[in-house]
Amino acid sequence: MSGGQHVAERGAALVVGMIMLVLITLMLITALNLGTTNFRAMSNMQYRSEAIAAANRAIEQVIGSAFATSPAAEEILVDLDNDDDSDYLVQIAEPQCVFAAQAFGADPSSLSLPASMSVASTWSTVWDIDATVNAAGNTGGAAVRVHSGVRVLLSEADKDAVCP
Repeated sequence: MSGGQHVAERGAALVVGMIMLVLITLMLITALNLGTTNFRAMSNMQYRSEAIAAANRAIEQVIGSAFATSPAAEEILVDLDNDDDSDYLVQIAEPQCVFAAQAFGADPSSLSLPASMSVASTWSTVWDIDATVNAAGNTGGAAVRVHSGVRVLLSEADKDAVCP
């Protein structure tokens, strides 16, 4: 009788072994999919951070220019890693003057202002600069929009020309 039981046990061990192999394979595939998903999420976060940095760098470049005297829309190529290859194309909308008020108090502190600007003729203007990084044509495919506000002192003539 022991011979009959021995034959039945050999088949059962094979079936149990195959089931265990299938379960282990499914667990490995699931772990691989989770790892890939986490990698994609982290890559997307990095591309978004780089796109925000590119937009901020373009805004700083606009703020450093004399944009308030002749505001215009422009496109700026940004090279984040300094390898002489542009990484992001940033579109700057025409800067908008959102507020203007006569500056009272002390004389302007900037040495670069012309001598003709006095307290009575100086206007404090607030500008909105809108930078957009589109997904198409950029390294990581991330799309972001960054707004920045900046205050600029203008003469009355300049203020009248660009602010409503």
